[in-house]
Amino acid sequence: MYKKFIIALIVCLLCLSPIAAENWNTFAGDVNHTAYRDDSSEFVTNLWTFNMESPIHSSPAIYKDLIYIISSQGILKAVDMETSEEEWDLDLEAQTNSSPIINSNRLYIGTEDGLKAIDINSHKVVWEYDCDSVESTPMIYNDVVYFGSNDGHLYGLNKTNGKVILNKKLDGELKSSPIVVSDSIYIGSTNGKLYSIGTDKDKNWEFTTGDEILSTPTYVNKSVIFGSSDGSLYCLNKSNGDLLWKVDLNNKIISSPTVDEHDNSVYIGSDEGNFTCLDIRDGTIKWSHSIGDKIQTTPALKDNLLAFGSNNGNFYVLNKYTGAEEFTYNPGTILFNAAITSSPVINGNSLFFGDDSGNLYSLNIDKHEVPGSTQMYYSIAVLIIVLIVAFVAVKKIKDRK
Repeated sequence: MYKKFIIALIVCLLCLSPIAAENWNTFAGDVNHTAYRDDSSEFVTNLWTFNMESPIHSSPAIYKDLIYIISSQGILKAVDMETSEEEWDLDLEAQTNSSPIINSNRLYIGTEDGLKAIDINSHKVVWEYDCDSVESTPMIYNDVVYFGSNDGHLYGLNKTNGKVILNKKLDGELKSSPIVVSDSIYIGSTNGKLYSIGTDKDKNWEFTTGDEILSTPTYVNKSVIFGSSDGSLYCLNKSNGDLLWKVDLNNKIISSPTVDEHDNSVYIGSDEGNFTCLDIRDGTIKWSHSIGDKIQTTPALKDNLLAFGSNNGNFYVLNKYTGAEEFTYNPGTILFNAAITSSPVINGNSLFFGDDSGNLYSLNIDKHEVPGSTQMYYSIAVLIIVLIVAFVAVKKIKDRK
């Protein structure tokens, strides 16, 4: 009898685990910010470009066979990851820079009007919570949606009905996204402080940096790592907030760190234009790769590859061990460059990111394959016009002689 019970329990767990694994509960998918999801065996990686018609600042979310993306104007679209076919869309009627998260067929997103919960089957807003602008990306922990607001409050709402579970007034504006680990919430503020707040509403500790914190913290090996606009990357003891190490990276850090605990590495970009790999144990710099412009995206990690975008309009894939470039992609073909501030996500071999031109791109990260640039035709047209103007000008000069 016990044997049958154990077998039945194992079968139930196996059935439930794929469902749980599909949830995209936080910014970049997990508290390590790897932004990576395995694909199904039937999934085919294709190259495509999808136009959202207004800039994309938020990071996409992956759920089942669809990728969910929101433009800065508040248009939410669900796009088939293989075909780039639009499945459905919804006007949130409010601008947003927050990134969506998805749990059990519900999508949660911050807007300038507060937080909205959307049923992805009915495509309708099922509840919304009005507060000041929410640029923070929410996180779900134990069926509670945690997020920060520009009104300085840290909120926790029941994911089903939006009922307030936590409302904690902190200082500054909470644009940083929270992570929740072992009943402790970690979030940065524009007042330069990182807070640790218990889910029981008590403040555990706070740590003060030299400038505002827009970077979302990451968690690894009982420590919390985050960047500050004072130009430093910090690593704190998660229990008491004691400083374990600090490294000056010379310019603002808007990017959020991604960690590889198996390799003891943390990866971060900065406004200095450097992408840096540090040892999570003591902050020793392992390598740094300069690209010459601001890096404000959070890198995605797959196997030995790191992927991130830059304000110079280029997208980079580096070797995580050496920092060497595996390949780069310039969708704007130089003449029509658009800043890339949307952080990438990866599903199997497919890598997705958006840019300020309003395009969402699908690349094959393993084969280094990229879609043809939609801006190439404009670049060719500009080149032809320049050549024609030059030809006419030369002809006029010769005729005068």
